[in-house]
Amino acid sequence: MHWTLLTVGTAFIALLLVGVVMYLGLSIKTINLNRRQSNFIDSVTHELKSPITSMKLCLQTLSRRQLSQEEQAGFYQFILEDLDRLDRLINHVLEAGRLDTAPADGEVEDVAMAGLLDQCANTVCLWYRVPPHTVRLDVSPCSVRARRIDLEMIFRNLIDNAVKYAAAEPRVEVVLRLDSNGKVLARIGDNGKGIPHKLRRRIFGRFVRLGLELEREKPGTGLGLHIVRTLVRRLGGHVRVRDQEAGPGAVFEVELPARLVSAQEIQPAKTDQPTEP
Repeated sequence: MHWTLLTVGTAFIALLLVGVVMYLGLSIKTINLNRRQSNFIDSVTHELKSPITSMKLCLQTLSRRQLSQEEQAGFYQFILEDLDRLDRLINHVLEAGRLDTAPADGEVEDVAMAGLLDQCANTVCLWYRVPPHTVRLDVSPCSVRARRIDLEMIFRNLIDNAVKYAAAEPRVEVVLRLDSNGKVLARIGDNGKGIPHKLRRRIFGRFVRLGLELEREKPGTGLGLHIVRTLVRRLGGHVRVRDQEAGPGAVFEVELPARLVSAQEIQPAKTDQPTEP
């Protein structure tokens, strides 16, 4: 009887300890998620308020003062830039909300990567008002079978991230090759400060941005790299972060299957020649 009670008591204590550990683990995850969501709300609030305040000041100035045509054109340009900033923020949040939507059969196509990367690079350079040669492309002609919008979100976010966190004189290099195993390997490198090893897994989480939200100098929502990882995994690929081989900076590597359907279903792919900015 004594041994039976001792065995039952030991098992009960063990189960209790397991339950406490599981509860603490879940509590820590909940706290971390709440902190990231709070950072996300702070970030979106700031990203919404800043351009709205700027547009309000411009409109008040235009309505209360007599300005030359040149000065008016300058204020109108500021307003358009703020509207573009708001549009990008809204699209970013909408893109994150659409991640759970499976693509329809008719939306999948063979996408020529040279033309897509050139378009993404030009778009990001226009956003940040940097010269087109800021992003250098070295792309071998190849294609990936996927939704074009998914590939645009992946590489636009990665190039945006590279330009945003590059040095004062940003230099971004995009290299894409098709290996012998039928994989597309893209490398997007910048000349920024790089990413510490211990933080490289965290940066792909939802709402994750490094540091305190109100102390950051760069705009963002903490959704871009989460969108990238989610879409890359959906396409059967992998994404990882490395250091630059020479000099400071980070390199994001994306590996994707060159074809995502059986050989019988593959249509002849259109290929574009690499475009030098």
